[in-house]
Amino acid sequence: MKIQNITANNDAEMAAILRTDLEDLNLNLPGTAYFDPFVDHLSAWYDKTPNATYYVAISDDQHVMGGCGVGPIAPEDGIAELQKLYVSPDYRRQGVAKSLIPECFAYAKAHYDYLYLETFHQMIAANTLYQSLGFDQLTKPLPQSEHGACDTWYLMALGEHK
Repeated sequence: MKIQNITANNDAEMAAILRTDLEDLNLNLPGTAYFDPFVDHLSAWYDKTPNATYYVAISDDQHVMGGCGVGPIAPEDGIAELQKLYVSPDYRRQGVAKSLIPECFAYAKAHYDYLYLETFHQMIAANTLYQSLGFDQLTKPLPQSEHGACDTWYLMALGEHK
């Protein structure tokens, strides 16, 4: 497995993984990443967004295994968002998410003081992962939240960025 920044060549596979994951959980709802207008062109969105990046895990046979990004949600308050962590069903339980997270943390720590994320309570594996990483669960979303359908929110202090 290789971790790299997303490229336009990875966009279609990553969009399919994101949509499949949400469909599998019946979470392909308005107010979720499923309907984000840039899902089919993640590389372009992250390239043009200041202090944002998106990583993909690439298999030995050159397929996208999954991805995860960091983007601004409240940059004036030093808050980034851990975004769009999705892993292909074909590669689950192989350490893909655990390989992507350190890259995202390192990037976030270099630019922000806090890392926020939104998810759903029924995404049990994701919630377990976030709690094990030290995220604190919030009782409500940040006011800047764009995914109104999510029902579970977390925040982590990263320490001072450089």
